[in-house]
Amino acid sequence: MAFDFILMLTENDRTIPDARARIDEALEGGVRHIGFKDVGLPFTELKGLAEAIRAAGGRSYLEVVSLDEESELASARAAVDLDVDCLLGGTRPQAVTTVTRDHPLRYYPFCGSITGHPSVLEGPVDAIVDSAKRLADLEHVHGLDLLAYRFAGDVPELMRAVCSAIGKPVIMAGSIDSEGTHHRRGRSGRGRLHRGHRGAGRRLSGRGAGLCGAGARHPRLHHAGTDALDRAPPHRARGA
Repeated sequence: MAFDFILMLTENDRTIPDARARIDEALEGGVRHIGFKDVGLPFTELKGLAEAIRAAGGRSYLEVVSLDEESELASARAAVDLDVDCLLGGTRPQAVTTVTRDHPLRYYPFCGSITGHPSVLEGPVDAIVDSAKRLADLEHVHGLDLLAYRFAGDVPELMRAVCSAIGKPVIMAGSIDSEGTHHRRGRSGRGRLHRGHRGAGRRLSGRGAGLCGAGARHPRLHHAGTDALDRAPPHRARGA
């Protein structure tokens, strides 16, 4: 399977201070799937990020890192107000979908047991698969956000198990801090969408990935199976 990257302008679960400048670099390199966290920058600056991605014809992603229900709902409302294309993360889909169901954004909550900050996925594979099945059955959930790269067990097996159990796209999330991690785990997963986090000061090559050039320092990287991106609805018209 070929992979396309979703570039997340984040580090340590926060949007990076120079995210706006990084968007320009990414767009110049051909990246069209770009996202950020709901923390790290003021709302007005996040709005600017979303508008810049939109103006370039890209797809925007907001990821929730809130730990309590009130904050998670505030993040969902922010996603609607920012008018992003995709909302990622969170653990309370029944509450979040009351906010997002009337907005055309795509919603991908976390599956499994999520703890800590930065978030970690815990539990046996069977329990994570059961969680994925329950979430995928929800009407206003369009896919899942699986913290595979922050799971201490058999990561390729986790990817295979979850993706074979549901019929919706799966984002593989976590920490990609080297090319070896990406290739070793990415080839094993059948997930339609993937993502990861770079280690501080480390470098990932852009070879074949449509990034900003080999050896460039990148914030958080997500990558997505092209079959899922092809199946996703086209970039929606604003105001429609």
